[in-house]
Amino acid sequence: MRNVYAISGGVSKFAKARPDKTFQAVVKEAYDYAIESIGLDFRRFTEMVDGSVASYFSDHFTRQLMAGIMAQDYLGLCPKPSHRVEGGGATGGLCFQEAWKSVASGHMDVCVAYGFETMSRVETWKGNEFIALASDVSFDYPVGGFYSGYYAMMVTRHMKDFGTTVEQMAHVSVKNHRNAFHNPYAQKRRKLTVADVRSAPMVAWPLTRLDICVMSDGAAACILVSDEGLERLEAAGAKIPRPLVKITGIGRGTDAMRMADRPHYDYDYFMEHYATAQEKNSDETRGYYRDLWGRGFRYPGVHSFRAGRCAANMAYKHAGVMEPMNELDFIELHDAYTSSEIQTYEDMGLCRYGEGGPLAASGKTAVPGVDYGLHFEHRPVCPVNPSGGLIACGHPVGATGLMQAVFATWQIQKEIGRHFGDAALQVADPKKGAIHSHAGTGTYITVTILEAEK
Repeated sequence: MRNVYAISGGVSKFAKARPDKTFQAVVKEAYDYAIESIGLDFRRFTEMVDGSVASYFSDHFTRQLMAGIMAQDYLGLCPKPSHRVEGGGATGGLCFQEAWKSVASGHMDVCVAYGFETMSRVETWKGNEFIALASDVSFDYPVGGFYSGYYAMMVTRHMKDFGTTVEQMAHVSVKNHRNAFHNPYAQKRRKLTVADVRSAPMVAWPLTRLDICVMSDGAAACILVSDEGLERLEAAGAKIPRPLVKITGIGRGTDAMRMADRPHYDYDYFMEHYATAQEKNSDETRGYYRDLWGRGFRYPGVHSFRAGRCAANMAYKHAGVMEPMNELDFIELHDAYTSSEIQTYEDMGLCRYGEGGPLAASGKTAVPGVDYGLHFEHRPVCPVNPSGGLIACGHPVGATGLMQAVFATWQIQKEIGRHFGDAALQVADPKKGAIHSHAGTGTYITVTILEAEK
């Protein structure tokens, strides 16, 4: 496979509603920014780009089938090749990886991954119904209803098995909203307290309104290139920042749509098939897990995302990551719920299963220098969702994973200050980061590793 670099990106303003523009125009807002950021004009870039991958979750919101080709036409990319991907909340992450495949395989030298969702076109209750159709409509949907109910059930089990608390979940919300206060693209830029989160209206116990992301209108675009594409663009006058951002690890996982169909593996099976390299190499951790299974724990049950562990392990193996908490300088992960951020800490091997709650309140996942109004026992180690995540940035589904890719690219290029107009969220000298995209109740999950080229 060939080298693939993420060289530029753009994100539209995420908002509750964008009545000022059609979905095509919102995509172009992000697309134009990505082109302008490397100093090329629209016409010149259009001549040089080889094709694209389009990303949006639902035909229902636009009430338009094949909306991707309408965006392709609006961007002036016809008749260049394109295809649309869809995978629930992981749609944007899948799109980014499909663009990587197009370049890594040699099919394209310059590929644009773009995604969007305009969810305000319907009432909130109807939008929740559309999203709920990403569960099994013959089994889960009639008895479970909307996704907040599913996630409330999952975290309740997590609380029972591990002692996770609502205050630990609230720490995630406070952290991510406070990060977003410095992010001009974010939908919800607020300074909150733990008390604010817990006193917000209850949606599905223990999840309050401030534990849950919101529906949004927005778009994001990212330009991926090979070495040859890089040379072509620079020969045409593109100003591409250094260090180059190389995509070094790709991972995916899937799981049964119906949570009731998910297995309950024993200790030996887990250690052989799902434990991280770091867990396998630690006598202390093996003992910790033996004790956990001895007290009735089984994996993955409904408290963990098996697909997330598979995606992370695959990406880490591809990129040569052995100790993610210490080797990754930041992570943008899919925090549709504060509980899912805690669950994903464990799935991505930032801590052991059962330790996600304490990690959330420890300070290890905070951005250095940001005042959260919280007392932390530890200094930041690996900032998680320095952008503000879905909780605060918003979740226009087809754009979300690409938003993560754009923010990760800007982080590694050390250009957060340039693009945000505020350098508070710039991680110091980042060498390696990860993005994580998640669908349904963990049915599709992607993890991608990005690195500064040495």
